[in-house]
Amino acid sequence: MGDRKSALMSRFASLAALVMALAAAPVAAQPQTDARGLPTLAPIVNEVTPAVVNISVLTRSPLETNPLFADPYFRRFFNIPDRPQRQEQAAGSGVIVDAVRGYVITNHHVIRNAEQVVVTLKDRRQLPAKLVGTDPGTDIALLQIDAKGLTAIRIGDSDTLQVGDYVIAIGNPFGIGQTVTSGIVSALGRSGLSPEGFEDFIQTDASINPGNSGGALINLRGELVGINSAIIGPSGGNVGIGFAVPSNMARTVLAQIARFGEVRRGRLGIDMVDLTPDIAKKLGVSASEGVIIAAVHSGSPAEKAGLREGDVVVVLGGRPVHTAAELRARLGLTPVGEEIELRVLRGKDALNVRATIAPPQDAASTEGKAVPQIQGMSVVEIERDSALFRQLKGGGLVVAGVERDSRAFRAGFRPGDIIYGVNRRRVQTLAEFQKSVSGAKGGYSVSLLRGDFGVTIIVR
Repeated sequence: MGDRKSALMSRFASLAALVMALAAAPVAAQPQTDARGLPTLAPIVNEVTPAVVNISVLTRSPLETNPLFADPYFRRFFNIPDRPQRQEQAAGSGVIVDAVRGYVITNHHVIRNAEQVVVTLKDRRQLPAKLVGTDPGTDIALLQIDAKGLTAIRIGDSDTLQVGDYVIAIGNPFGIGQTVTSGIVSALGRSGLSPEGFEDFIQTDASINPGNSGGALINLRGELVGINSAIIGPSGGNVGIGFAVPSNMARTVLAQIARFGEVRRGRLGIDMVDLTPDIAKKLGVSASEGVIIAAVHSGSPAEKAGLREGDVVVVLGGRPVHTAAELRARLGLTPVGEEIELRVLRGKDALNVRATIAPPQDAASTEGKAVPQIQGMSVVEIERDSALFRQLKGGGLVVAGVERDSRAFRAGFRPGDIIYGVNRRRVQTLAEFQKSVSGAKGGYSVSLLRGDFGVTIIVR
């Protein structure tokens, strides 16, 4: 019996040593053993959970969105109250990232269409939150609350993560209250979950369920390395495959939203595809990973910088580039006017190329025509003799202006967007666009270009 007990204690001691070794850096919070000598993550959890909040939203009643209920005679006939009650629902989670300013980061889809957002702290204080701004492309939103005694989480460097690293997920699954789960990083650089997104997800097997969205993914140093965002499961529940927005991406988005209220994406002016071994052999380049420039747009910053079709991008800003999705996401977060440095392979030659990210489209500064069907937006038709017309191989519309808090803004339209389709059918003029959206019943999808990337916006 004594030998069995000794062997059991030896196993616990080995496990404790392993967990301790995973967080060898001298930091404030690291795994410890409890009074019985058992490994525990409690010190880390106790430090970071006050920074993770629950988020509930008030949304419009279905009565408010139905045009029939706007008629007072209709309401009176059916004895419907003049002010339908709003619907409250537990939406997800959030993370306090700045205790002084009261900044709370969460997912865009958590607060989408919310009339009012309420943040509940771990100490059960309930606070109204102001929406500072949101970015549907990365599924990140920034809220602000006014309160004393807040606890913020340290933001870590998600680029240092490796497959196999231990992580902890904290959130509010199914609205039952704050919950902590653990697992490992299963994969990095995941993309393809949403065709219009700027994706570079961390994949983890730490349990993530509905309600965890917007919560924290932390490492064993107690640092935020991701914002839990998506799950894959047959019924929307956890099956060991969850995704988080990397903290470095979230940090960049947060900085732009805090400054501008949105992410202002520009354009480099390239089309790109992944490098494969066969293509690398044909191009005569030695790289095994990278991104091929498939086309360079006329008059773009890429053309002015000297980039050519067939160049292979292997480094951006000192960091290696592995896939087109990764390069797309990183370029999509580079502010307009910022200079970038690319390392490209051209045959057997390696070149350093500098380019300045340009605004999406010059026509966005032109006074446009209003679109009555989408309140708050004005557009300009693309001229036939323009480089953009040739690039699109036809016409389209450039969004010249969008009023903040308008229907168009809430739907996701931004100045500089280039509209070229409705419900997957090409539109080239304002008249065609208006006809397409007027004839659509129950909502419609708008296809557009934003910078170098395609985006689909659903309007209901």
